[in-house]
Amino acid sequence: MWKDNKKQEERKGLLERFQDRRNRNRRNKKGGKWVFFAVLALIAIIGGSLFWQKHSREARMASADAKAQNTAKVTRGDLTSELSSSGVISPKDTYSITSLVEGEVIAADFEEGDQVTEGQVLYQIDSSSMVSELDSANSSLSRANKQYQQALEDYNEAAADYSGNTYKSTRTGFVKELNIEPGDKVSPNTQLATIYNDQSMKIKVPFLSGEAAMIGVGNQGTITLVDTGEQLSGVVTAVSNMDEVLDGGRMVRYVTLEVANPGGLTTSHVAAVQVGSFLSGAEGTFEPVTDTVMNAEISGNGSLEVEAMLVNEGDYVTVGTPLFRIRSKDVEDILDNFQDSVDSAKENIQSAQSKLDSTQDNYDNYTITAPISGQVITKNIKAGDNISRGSGSSDTTLAVIYDLSELTFEMSVDELDVRIVKVGQKVRVTADALEGQTFTGTVTNVSLQSTQSNGVTNYPVTVTLDENGDLLPGMNVDGVIILDQVEDTLMIPVDALMRGNRVYVKDSGAAADGSAGAEPEPSPGGNVPAGFKAVEVETGLTSEDYVEILSGLSEGDEVYVDESSAGNAVEMFQMRGPGAGGPAGGPAGGGPAGGPGGRR
Repeated sequence: MWKDNKKQEERKGLLERFQDRRNRNRRNKKGGKWVFFAVLALIAIIGGSLFWQKHSREARMASADAKAQNTAKVTRGDLTSELSSSGVISPKDTYSITSLVEGEVIAADFEEGDQVTEGQVLYQIDSSSMVSELDSANSSLSRANKQYQQALEDYNEAAADYSGNTYKSTRTGFVKELNIEPGDKVSPNTQLATIYNDQSMKIKVPFLSGEAAMIGVGNQGTITLVDTGEQLSGVVTAVSNMDEVLDGGRMVRYVTLEVANPGGLTTSHVAAVQVGSFLSGAEGTFEPVTDTVMNAEISGNGSLEVEAMLVNEGDYVTVGTPLFRIRSKDVEDILDNFQDSVDSAKENIQSAQSKLDSTQDNYDNYTITAPISGQVITKNIKAGDNISRGSGSSDTTLAVIYDLSELTFEMSVDELDVRIVKVGQKVRVTADALEGQTFTGTVTNVSLQSTQSNGVTNYPVTVTLDENGDLLPGMNVDGVIILDQVEDTLMIPVDALMRGNRVYVKDSGAAADGSAGAEPEPSPGGNVPAGFKAVEVETGLTSEDYVEILSGLSEGDEVYVDESSAGNAVEMFQMRGPGAGGPAGGPAGGGPAGGPGGRR
């Protein structure tokens, strides 16, 4: 029931729009009549009474003839509501191929009429000039990535070094001497402490150059103490590459070994060394593995303030042992510097990546591919041709592709009708070039981007053909949108319907002397022509010329037709005869073919 009511409301709205259009035309006609009669009055004054009488008699005769035809009978038939307009067939999609770069076309392996697929290579332009630019952009990005990784590693290392707001040892051994105290400012290379470690001892002895060359780092060696003959096992940690001359002209190279201190080794002990079958050319003395001054390692020009010492002289420290506590503000400043380096390196990556992307895009422009699948309509540039931006040919269309998988055209519908056009409505299509053939289409889009012409707003409606047949792009076609249709229904001419859904029906009780054309008499429903009575009706579907009657009239009733259509709709209605119906399946008047939104 709700759908029926809604449909009735839509049909009522259609009827009201038709009546608005009819009244607007009628007002224009009445305005013309006033001018016409004014001219007649002037002629009557100049021409004299005899001419006026003759003209009046002829006018009355013409009026009587018109009024004699000013009725129609209620008949039954089929009724269709349609909208018509014309358009030009277009492919589903079109694309003009242009070039963004210049150079010689080295390949264009396609021809006019070929079917191409999206992504297929159409043109290859010489890109040799871009190769070096692309390589340089890749190298810049690689360097930027390495710099970023290094900056990130430095930040993480600094965060670990200063974790807990402490400065940590970079050596292993005993704190032989401290050179700082609370309150001191520590800057890069400030001497912090002397570190001594004799838990491991090292000895450096000469070997003949040829033998030293065959000794490798990591080889095991036997160390023999000269004074006691005690033997210790050591490991080769270094082999010099420099030749030196000993007394007697012997050419030697020095080899260094490390040995764990069993507890009695000192710098005063002397020993000889054997590595494999090679004996050292002289004895050497022991040294502690670590006996050095530890300097502060602080990046940049920053400084640290010692808040408190965390070790004392004589303490044993390893790499990472906290030596002193630092002000948190100093740590934040240092880490901020490292973070700045990270951020700067990241920006360099982004800049290098942007440069590479831009260069890559430009390089890719030398290979032109099909943007859509379709048929090549034109090919203007071939292999061997040069594309020169300086000559303005960069805007030249290299080729044109049509996607002919679907054909469409646009109908122009005016503002009074566009609200009743819906996506999915069927469209009957004919073309002058294909006489006798009828095609079907479907409304696929109703655009809101309107245009105005002569004070009328029009909206483009896109129609997609259900089948292409012999239709070609560029052909002119006429489209008829089927809005609604009913079969075997009562109907009357549109101009027989008055405002308020009233119809003037021939009164069977009126005089039979043709008084239907007499002056109208007042009635509660308005001015009803003599010999007629006003009847309220319920209307249904409406076309340009006819309106469906759902109740209030019977087939065969004779109704009064407003004189504005006495020479058109009534004559056409009577020519069809009872039961001929409305324009189902064919034209029934309406706007001119090609006009915006001509209603049928």
